[in-house]
Amino acid sequence: MTEHTPAPSGLDILTVDSITTIGRDHWNRFAGTGNPLVSYDFLEALEASGSVSRDTGWQPCHLKFHLDGHWIGVAPAYRKFHSMGEYVFDWAWADAWQSHGLPYYPKLVVAIPFTPCQGPRLMIPGPARADLAPEQLHQALDQLMVRKDLHSWHLLFPDERDQALLHQVDSLHRTGCQFHWFNRGYQSFDDFLAQLTSRKRKSIRKERRQVAEQGITFEHWAGDALPDDVLDDFFLFYNATYLKRGMRPYLNRDGFRLLAERLGNRLRIITAIREGQRIAAALFIMGEDTLFGRYWGCLEDYNHLHFETCYYQGIDLAIHEGLARFDAGAQGEHKLVRGFEPVLTHSWHNVAHPGFRDAVAHFCQEEAEGVARYRDAALDALPYRQES
Repeated sequence: MTEHTPAPSGLDILTVDSITTIGRDHWNRFAGTGNPLVSYDFLEALEASGSVSRDTGWQPCHLKFHLDGHWIGVAPAYRKFHSMGEYVFDWAWADAWQSHGLPYYPKLVVAIPFTPCQGPRLMIPGPARADLAPEQLHQALDQLMVRKDLHSWHLLFPDERDQALLHQVDSLHRTGCQFHWFNRGYQSFDDFLAQLTSRKRKSIRKERRQVAEQGITFEHWAGDALPDDVLDDFFLFYNATYLKRGMRPYLNRDGFRLLAERLGNRLRIITAIREGQRIAAALFIMGEDTLFGRYWGCLEDYNHLHFETCYYQGIDLAIHEGLARFDAGAQGEHKLVRGFEPVLTHSWHNVAHPGFRDAVAHFCQEEAEGVARYRDAALDALPYRQES
Protein backbone atom coordinates (compact mmCIF):
# COMPACT_ATOMS: atom_id res chain seq x y z
CA MET A 1 0.00 0.00 0.00
CA THR A 2 1.09 3.60 -0.61
CA GLU A 3 2.10 5.12 2.70
CA HIS A 4 0.48 8.58 2.50
CA THR A 5 -1.03 11.18 0.20
CA PRO A 6 1.68 12.99 -1.81
CA ALA A 7 2.56 16.50 -0.70
CA PRO A 8 0.83 19.20 -2.77
CA SER A 9 4.07 21.05 -3.51
CA GLY A 10 7.71 20.14 -4.02
CA LEU A 11 9.21 16.69 -4.58
CA ASP A 12 7.79 13.88 -2.46
CA ILE A 13 8.64 10.16 -2.50
CA LEU A 14 6.09 7.51 -1.63
CA THR A 15 6.82 3.78 -1.33
CA VAL A 16 5.01 0.55 -2.17
CA ASP A 17 5.85 -2.93 -0.91
CA SER A 18 5.36 -4.72 -4.23
CA ILE A 19 5.78 -3.75 -7.85
CA THR A 20 2.37 -5.31 -8.51
CA THR A 21 0.85 -2.41 -6.57
CA ILE A 22 2.08 -0.10 -9.32
CA GLY A 23 1.26 -2.51 -12.15
CA ARG A 24 2.88 -3.26 -15.50
CA ASP A 25 1.31 -0.46 -17.51
CA HIS A 26 2.13 2.29 -15.03
CA TRP A 27 5.65 0.99 -14.36
CA ASN A 28 6.57 0.61 -18.02
CA ARG A 29 5.03 4.00 -18.81
CA PHE A 30 7.90 5.48 -16.82
CA ALA A 31 10.58 2.81 -17.35
CA GLY A 32 10.05 2.12 -21.04
CA THR A 33 11.10 -1.15 -22.65
CA GLY A 34 14.62 -0.44 -23.92
CA ASN A 35 16.37 -1.85 -20.85
CA PRO A 36 14.82 -5.15 -19.70
CA LEU A 37 16.65 -5.04 -16.36
CA VAL A 38 14.40 -2.21 -15.15
CA SER A 39 11.27 -3.55 -16.82
CA TYR A 40 8.22 -4.65 -14.86
CA ASP A 41 8.57 -8.21 -16.14
CA PHE A 42 12.15 -8.57 -14.86
CA LEU A 43 11.56 -7.06 -11.44
CA GLU A 44 8.19 -8.73 -10.88
CA ALA A 45 9.68 -12.15 -11.73
CA LEU A 46 12.17 -11.68 -8.89
CA GLU A 47 9.32 -10.89 -6.49
CA ALA A 48 6.94 -13.59 -7.70
CA SER A 49 9.62 -16.27 -7.35
CA GLY A 50 10.62 -15.17 -3.85
CA SER A 51 14.18 -14.40 -4.99
CA VAL A 52 13.66 -10.94 -3.48
CA SER A 53 11.66 -10.80 -0.26
CA ARG A 54 11.97 -9.97 3.42
CA ASP A 55 13.27 -13.51 3.95
CA THR A 56 16.15 -13.02 1.49
CA GLY A 57 17.02 -9.58 2.88
CA TRP A 58 15.64 -7.73 -0.16
CA GLN A 59 12.26 -6.36 0.92
CA PRO A 60 10.63 -4.44 -1.98
CA CYS A 61 10.22 -0.76 -1.19
CA HIS A 62 9.75 0.74 -4.65
CA LEU A 63 9.65 4.51 -5.01
CA LYS A 64 6.95 6.69 -6.54
CA PHE A 65 8.07 10.26 -7.24
CA HIS A 66 5.50 13.05 -6.98
CA LEU A 67 6.21 16.64 -7.97
CA ASP A 68 3.68 19.27 -6.86
CA GLY A 69 1.19 16.46 -6.23
CA HIS A 70 1.61 14.83 -9.66
CA TRP A 71 3.05 11.34 -10.16
CA ILE A 72 6.17 11.78 -12.32
CA GLY A 73 8.21 8.59 -12.01
CA VAL A 74 9.28 5.39 -10.28
CA ALA A 75 12.45 3.66 -9.11
CA PRO A 76 13.26 0.07 -8.07
CA ALA A 77 14.17 0.09 -4.39
CA TYR A 78 14.56 -2.34 -1.51
CA ARG A 79 14.76 -2.24 2.25
CA LYS A 80 17.98 -4.19 2.85
CA PHE A 81 19.05 -6.13 5.91
CA HIS A 82 22.53 -7.05 4.63
CA SER A 83 24.92 -5.89 1.89
CA MET A 84 25.02 -8.98 -0.31
CA GLY A 85 24.18 -8.88 -4.00
CA GLU A 86 24.86 -5.15 -4.44
CA TYR A 87 28.43 -5.04 -5.86
CA VAL A 88 29.13 -1.63 -4.32
CA PHE A 89 30.71 -2.83 -1.14
CA ASP A 90 29.97 -1.10 2.15
CA TRP A 91 30.93 -3.90 4.53
CA ALA A 92 33.58 -1.66 6.14
CA TRP A 93 30.96 1.00 6.83
CA ALA A 94 28.68 -1.57 8.45
CA ASP A 95 31.57 -2.87 10.57
CA ALA A 96 32.41 0.65 11.73
CA TRP A 97 28.81 1.33 12.78
CA GLN A 98 28.44 -1.99 14.54
CA SER A 99 31.80 -1.70 16.33
CA HIS A 100 30.41 1.42 17.99
CA GLY A 101 27.21 -0.34 18.98
CA LEU A 102 25.17 1.40 16.28
CA PRO A 103 22.81 -0.28 13.83
CA TYR A 104 23.71 -0.06 10.14
CA TYR A 105 20.69 -1.96 8.83
CA PRO A 106 18.05 -1.66 7.57
CA LYS A 107 19.07 0.60 4.71
CA LEU A 108 17.41 1.70 1.46
CA VAL A 109 19.01 0.51 -1.77
CA VAL A 110 17.85 1.89 -5.13
CA ALA A 111 19.19 -0.76 -7.47
CA ILE A 112 18.51 -3.82 -9.59
CA PRO A 113 18.99 -6.85 -7.31
CA PHE A 114 22.10 -8.94 -7.96
CA THR A 115 22.87 -6.83 -11.05
CA PRO A 116 25.99 -4.63 -11.25
CA CYS A 117 24.99 -3.13 -14.61
CA GLN A 118 24.70 0.58 -15.30
CA GLY A 119 21.32 1.83 -16.43
CA PRO A 120 18.35 4.01 -15.52
CA ARG A 121 17.40 4.02 -11.87
CA LEU A 122 15.30 7.18 -11.63
CA MET A 123 12.58 6.57 -14.19
CA ILE A 124 11.47 10.19 -14.42
CA PRO A 125 10.86 11.10 -18.06
CA GLY A 126 10.68 14.30 -20.03
CA PRO A 127 9.68 17.70 -18.70
CA ALA A 128 9.39 16.58 -15.06
CA ARG A 129 13.08 15.65 -14.99
CA ALA A 130 14.02 19.07 -16.35
CA ASP A 131 12.13 20.69 -13.47
CA LEU A 132 14.18 18.85 -10.82
CA ALA A 133 17.43 19.89 -9.18
CA PRO A 134 19.89 17.51 -7.48
CA GLU A 135 19.29 19.25 -4.16
CA GLN A 136 15.59 18.40 -4.34
CA LEU A 137 16.28 14.75 -5.02
CA HIS A 138 18.82 14.37 -2.23
CA GLN A 139 16.56 16.18 0.22
CA ALA A 140 13.60 13.96 -0.68
CA LEU A 141 15.67 10.77 -0.27
CA ASP A 142 17.00 12.05 3.08
CA GLN A 143 13.45 12.74 4.26
CA LEU A 144 12.36 9.29 3.17
CA MET A 145 15.27 7.75 5.08
CA VAL A 146 14.11 9.42 8.28
CA ARG A 147 10.44 8.71 7.70
CA LYS A 148 11.04 4.99 7.07
CA ASP A 149 13.45 4.64 10.02
CA LEU A 150 16.39 3.70 7.79
CA HIS A 151 20.04 4.36 8.56
CA SER A 152 21.27 5.14 5.05
CA TRP A 153 20.31 5.21 1.39
CA HIS A 154 22.32 4.01 -1.60
CA LEU A 155 21.63 4.49 -5.32
CA LEU A 156 23.74 2.09 -7.38
CA PHE A 157 24.94 2.02 -11.00
CA PRO A 158 22.92 4.93 -12.47
CA ASP A 159 23.35 5.87 -16.12
CA GLU A 160 24.63 9.26 -17.31
CA ARG A 161 21.21 10.94 -17.23
CA ASP A 162 20.70 9.95 -13.62
CA GLN A 163 24.26 10.90 -12.72
CA ALA A 164 23.52 14.43 -13.89
CA LEU A 165 20.45 14.52 -11.65
CA LEU A 166 22.34 13.16 -8.65
CA HIS A 167 25.55 15.17 -8.81
CA GLN A 168 25.82 17.93 -6.23
CA VAL A 169 28.64 19.40 -4.19
CA ASP A 170 29.42 17.51 -0.98
CA SER A 171 27.31 14.47 -1.90
CA LEU A 172 28.67 11.02 -1.04
CA HIS A 173 29.65 9.88 -4.52
CA ARG A 174 31.55 6.64 -5.13
CA THR A 175 33.16 5.40 -8.33
CA GLY A 176 34.22 1.96 -9.48
CA CYS A 177 35.67 0.41 -12.60
CA GLN A 178 34.25 -2.30 -14.84
CA PHE A 179 35.25 -3.62 -18.27
CA HIS A 180 32.83 -3.40 -21.20
CA TRP A 181 33.22 -4.43 -24.84
CA PHE A 182 32.22 -1.98 -27.56
CA ASN A 183 31.04 -2.95 -31.04
CA ARG A 184 32.59 -0.57 -33.56
CA GLY A 185 30.60 -1.74 -36.51
CA TYR A 186 32.12 -5.23 -36.62
CA GLN A 187 30.55 -7.71 -39.04
CA SER A 188 32.31 -10.72 -37.53
CA PHE A 189 34.55 -11.81 -34.67
CA ASP A 190 37.49 -11.64 -37.08
CA ASP A 191 36.69 -7.97 -37.73
CA PHE A 192 37.07 -7.37 -34.00
CA LEU A 193 40.30 -9.39 -33.82
CA ALA A 194 41.75 -7.34 -36.66
CA GLN A 195 41.75 -4.31 -34.37
CA LEU A 196 43.97 -6.02 -31.77
CA THR A 197 47.72 -6.24 -31.66
CA SER A 198 49.16 -9.28 -33.37
CA ARG A 199 50.15 -10.92 -30.07
CA LYS A 200 46.70 -10.54 -28.48
CA ARG A 201 44.97 -11.61 -31.68
CA LYS A 202 47.01 -14.81 -31.79
CA SER A 203 46.40 -15.43 -28.08
CA ILE A 204 42.61 -15.24 -28.44
CA ARG A 205 42.61 -17.45 -31.51
CA LYS A 206 44.69 -19.98 -29.62
CA GLU A 207 42.25 -19.96 -26.68
CA ARG A 208 39.27 -20.53 -28.97
CA ARG A 209 41.08 -23.28 -30.86
CA GLN A 210 41.98 -25.08 -27.64
CA VAL A 211 38.33 -25.07 -26.57
CA ALA A 212 37.35 -26.65 -29.88
CA GLU A 213 40.18 -29.20 -29.61
CA GLN A 214 38.63 -30.43 -26.34
CA GLY A 215 35.58 -31.43 -28.37
CA ILE A 216 33.42 -28.62 -27.00
CA THR A 217 30.64 -27.09 -29.07
CA PHE A 218 27.89 -24.59 -28.20
CA GLU A 219 24.12 -24.32 -28.45
CA HIS A 220 22.03 -21.17 -28.16
CA TRP A 221 18.59 -21.09 -26.54
CA ALA A 222 16.06 -18.25 -26.38
CA GLY A 223 13.89 -17.84 -23.29
CA ASP A 224 10.66 -18.39 -25.21
CA ALA A 225 11.93 -21.72 -26.57
CA LEU A 226 13.83 -22.99 -23.53
CA PRO A 227 13.32 -26.71 -22.72
CA ASP A 228 12.99 -27.67 -19.06
CA ASP A 229 16.07 -29.91 -19.21
CA VAL A 230 18.23 -27.02 -20.46
CA LEU A 231 16.96 -24.81 -17.64
CA ASP A 232 17.59 -27.62 -15.14
CA ASP A 233 21.19 -28.00 -16.32
CA PHE A 234 21.78 -24.26 -16.31
CA PHE A 235 20.41 -23.98 -12.77
CA LEU A 236 22.68 -26.83 -11.64
CA PHE A 237 25.74 -25.06 -13.10
CA TYR A 238 24.63 -21.71 -11.64
CA ASN A 239 24.28 -23.21 -8.17
CA ALA A 240 27.71 -24.81 -8.42
CA THR A 241 29.33 -21.40 -9.01
CA TYR A 242 28.03 -20.09 -5.68
CA LEU A 243 28.45 -23.28 -3.69
CA LYS A 244 32.13 -23.46 -4.66
CA ARG A 245 32.52 -20.12 -2.85
CA GLY A 246 30.45 -21.22 0.12
CA MET A 247 27.65 -18.81 -0.84
CA ARG A 248 23.91 -19.20 -1.20
CA PRO A 249 22.70 -18.64 -4.80
CA TYR A 250 20.73 -15.43 -5.22
CA LEU A 251 18.05 -16.64 -7.64
CA ASN A 252 15.94 -19.79 -7.39
CA ARG A 253 14.78 -21.96 -10.27
CA ASP A 254 11.35 -20.33 -10.36
CA GLY A 255 13.08 -16.98 -10.80
CA PHE A 256 14.89 -18.17 -13.92
CA ARG A 257 11.77 -19.89 -15.25
CA LEU A 258 9.73 -16.70 -14.88
CA LEU A 259 12.50 -14.58 -16.41
CA ALA A 260 12.65 -16.91 -19.42
CA GLU A 261 8.88 -16.83 -19.86
CA ARG A 262 8.52 -13.08 -19.47
CA LEU A 263 11.64 -11.85 -21.25
CA GLY A 264 11.26 -14.36 -24.08
CA ASN A 265 13.74 -13.80 -26.91
CA ARG A 266 15.56 -11.14 -24.90
CA LEU A 267 16.90 -13.87 -22.59
CA ARG A 268 19.49 -16.24 -24.04
CA ILE A 269 21.26 -19.24 -22.56
CA ILE A 270 24.39 -20.55 -24.25
CA THR A 271 25.30 -24.12 -23.32
CA ALA A 272 28.65 -25.85 -23.82
CA ILE A 273 28.41 -29.44 -25.07
CA ARG A 274 31.03 -32.20 -24.84
CA GLU A 275 30.44 -35.83 -25.80
CA GLY A 276 26.72 -35.17 -26.01
CA GLN A 277 26.49 -33.74 -22.48
CA ARG A 278 26.05 -30.17 -21.32
CA ILE A 279 29.07 -29.19 -19.25
CA ALA A 280 28.58 -25.43 -18.74
CA ALA A 281 26.19 -22.59 -19.49
CA ALA A 282 25.95 -18.81 -19.45
CA LEU A 283 22.90 -16.55 -19.37
CA PHE A 284 22.62 -13.27 -21.26
CA ILE A 285 19.92 -10.60 -21.48
CA MET A 286 19.56 -8.35 -24.51
CA GLY A 287 18.56 -4.72 -24.21
CA GLU A 288 17.88 -2.20 -26.93
CA ASP A 289 21.58 -1.60 -27.59
CA THR A 290 23.41 -3.59 -24.90
CA LEU A 291 24.06 -7.25 -24.20
CA PHE A 292 24.19 -8.01 -20.48
CA GLY A 293 26.18 -11.05 -19.40
CA ARG A 294 24.67 -12.19 -16.13
CA TYR A 295 25.32 -15.73 -14.86
CA TRP A 296 27.54 -18.67 -15.64
CA GLY A 297 28.44 -22.04 -14.18
CA CYS A 298 30.12 -25.39 -14.77
CA LEU A 299 30.80 -28.55 -12.78
CA GLU A 300 34.33 -29.27 -13.99
CA ASP A 301 37.13 -27.05 -15.25
CA TYR A 302 38.12 -27.08 -18.92
CA ASN A 303 40.90 -25.07 -20.50
CA HIS A 304 39.63 -21.56 -21.47
CA LEU A 305 35.98 -22.66 -21.25
CA HIS A 306 35.00 -19.71 -19.05
CA PHE A 307 36.47 -17.15 -21.45
CA GLU A 308 34.84 -18.80 -24.46
CA THR A 309 31.38 -19.26 -22.94
CA CYS A 310 31.08 -15.94 -21.14
CA TYR A 311 33.08 -13.57 -23.34
CA TYR A 312 33.78 -14.81 -26.86
CA GLN A 313 30.35 -16.35 -27.33
CA GLY A 314 28.91 -13.10 -25.93
CA ILE A 315 30.92 -10.99 -28.36
CA ASP A 316 29.71 -13.21 -31.22
CA LEU A 317 26.12 -12.75 -30.03
CA ALA A 318 26.46 -8.96 -29.71
CA ILE A 319 27.88 -8.73 -33.25
CA HIS A 320 25.18 -11.00 -34.66
CA GLU A 321 22.41 -8.96 -33.00
CA GLY A 322 23.95 -5.60 -33.90
CA LEU A 323 24.30 -4.49 -30.27
CA ALA A 324 26.61 -1.60 -29.50
CA ARG A 325 27.94 -2.76 -26.16
CA PHE A 326 28.54 -5.89 -24.11
CA ASP A 327 28.40 -5.43 -20.34
CA ALA A 328 29.74 -8.65 -18.86
CA GLY A 329 29.30 -7.63 -15.22
CA ALA A 330 31.60 -6.87 -12.33
CA GLN A 331 35.30 -7.60 -11.88
CA GLY A 332 37.67 -8.54 -14.59
CA GLU A 333 41.22 -7.50 -15.35
CA HIS A 334 41.19 -10.74 -17.34
CA LYS A 335 38.65 -9.01 -19.61
CA LEU A 336 41.10 -6.21 -20.40
CA VAL A 337 43.46 -8.37 -22.45
CA ARG A 338 40.43 -9.68 -24.37
CA GLY A 339 39.37 -6.28 -25.64
CA PHE A 340 37.06 -5.11 -22.86
CA GLU A 341 37.63 -1.45 -22.02
CA PRO A 342 37.66 0.20 -18.56
CA VAL A 343 34.48 2.11 -17.74
CA LEU A 344 33.80 4.12 -14.60
CA THR A 345 30.71 3.19 -12.60
CA HIS A 346 29.00 5.43 -10.08
CA SER A 347 26.87 5.34 -6.96
CA TRP A 348 25.42 7.92 -4.58
CA HIS A 349 24.85 7.52 -0.86
CA ASN A 350 23.89 9.23 2.35
CA VAL A 351 24.05 8.13 5.98
CA ALA A 352 21.87 9.27 8.84
CA HIS A 353 24.58 9.38 11.50
CA PRO A 354 26.31 12.80 11.29
CA GLY A 355 29.36 11.64 13.20
CA PHE A 356 30.26 9.10 10.52
CA ARG A 357 29.43 11.18 7.47
CA ASP A 358 32.76 13.03 7.36
CA ALA A 359 34.68 9.76 7.57
CA VAL A 360 32.60 8.26 4.76
CA ALA A 361 33.12 11.38 2.62
CA HIS A 362 36.89 11.13 3.11
CA PHE A 363 36.81 7.45 2.19
CA CYS A 364 34.83 8.18 -1.01
CA GLN A 365 37.30 10.85 -2.09
CA GLU A 366 40.37 8.68 -1.53
CA GLU A 367 38.70 5.72 -3.22
CA ALA A 368 37.77 7.82 -6.27
CA GLU A 369 41.37 8.97 -6.69
CA GLY A 370 42.59 5.37 -6.63
CA VAL A 371 39.89 4.22 -9.06
CA ALA A 372 40.81 7.01 -11.50
CA ARG A 373 44.47 5.95 -11.45
CA TYR A 374 43.47 2.33 -11.99
CA ARG A 375 41.21 3.23 -14.93
CA ASP A 376 43.98 5.31 -16.55
CA ALA A 377 46.47 2.45 -16.18
CA ALA A 378 43.95 0.05 -17.70
CA LEU A 379 43.42 2.37 -20.68
CA ASP A 380 47.17 2.31 -21.30
CA ALA A 381 47.10 -1.52 -21.26
CA LEU A 382 44.35 -2.01 -23.86
CA PRO A 383 45.32 -4.56 -26.55
CA TYR A 384 44.13 -2.51 -29.54
CA ARG A 385 46.47 -1.55 -32.35
CA GLN A 386 47.66 2.04 -32.30
CA GLU A 387 46.86 4.02 -35.42
CA SER A 388 50.01 5.33 -37.09
